[in-house]
Amino acid sequence: MARGVRETSAVYHRRLVAFLIGLIVLIATFVSSRAAHAFDIIPFDSRNQSPIVKIFGLPSAGSAVVLPQGGKDAHLMLDHSSNYVDADLGGEQVVLDGETTRLTLGGRYGLTRSLEVGIEIPYVYHGGGFLDGFIINYHDLFGFPQGGRDQAPRDRLLYQYRRGGVDKLKIDSSGGGLGDVALTGGLQLYNDAAPHPRAAALRAEIKLPTGDSGSLRGSGSTDFSLWITGSDAFELPLGEGAVFAAAGLMIMTNGSVLSDQQENYVGFGSLGAGWKPLSWLAFKVQMDAHTPLYQDSDLKSLSANAAQLLIGGTLALSERTSLDIAVSEDIAVNTSPDVAFHFNLITRF
Repeated sequence: MARGVRETSAVYHRRLVAFLIGLIVLIATFVSSRAAHAFDIIPFDSRNQSPIVKIFGLPSAGSAVVLPQGGKDAHLMLDHSSNYVDADLGGEQVVLDGETTRLTLGGRYGLTRSLEVGIEIPYVYHGGGFLDGFIINYHDLFGFPQGGRDQAPRDRLLYQYRRGGVDKLKIDSSGGGLGDVALTGGLQLYNDAAPHPRAAALRAEIKLPTGDSGSLRGSGSTDFSLWITGSDAFELPLGEGAVFAAAGLMIMTNGSVLSDQQENYVGFGSLGAGWKPLSWLAFKVQMDAHTPLYQDSDLKSLSANAAQLLIGGTLALSERTSLDIAVSEDIAVNTSPDVAFHFNLITRF
């Protein structure tokens, strides 16, 4: 019976991810036109998708230019991550083996010429997934180390942390539901309004404990983040380029997940660059990093500084709609997912 339930869940997960990707592609195809239009090079709306990190309100860098007064945008974002960590050190054991799908619906509104507000509503699904075979074959093809993934059960869901022989965290049943809702804001600090602008913004986010922490769809904490993000665009012999960066601090109340080891202060930042050779196409590379969210552990997955690298780009689909596509890798091994796929469809009104 248990095996049948797991197989049914795996099939459901495959269909769910395929449906979500198909939905984004369908919307993108519907709004696209041959006459593609210009867009700004902005950071990927990315976060560390580790199942024990993303439950907190770690924000993305955001654009250095806030919406104009009365301006509106909406986005539909899909992040699908494949996790594999199996470590045993000093009486601690952690297994993060599974795939997580996060679908986020969000929007922003320009209140004044220099102030915007927004909201993000996520749906989170944890399951065994379907990428294990592909990743194992990919590693074999290029001679990359497997890290034990090829020895583990295929398409398994097990997010587990044991300390002193006691389970402090264990998720082994697939399921989905509402995640932690976030309220956002942005204040324009500087914008030279040039054709290739240089700008800076002060941004803030409050993450509310609306998700079920027992199912790792939320942390049980209320988190507040404050950061500065800046960008500088410039003309190139071929097209346009831009560099962008962000740095800030997240403050968290005591949550419900590994509460006795949770940090209450986390520093974070991003650094990236983009090149737009055509009016409808940009290539981007970005690194996101943050300090640990947990303490009192020798395991890198909990108590090491994290860093991930994203490579991808932006497609302009119409005058007001664009699509971000990226793949992330854990350049600080075991601190973020092995691989995560990021799609973000953005429409401005």
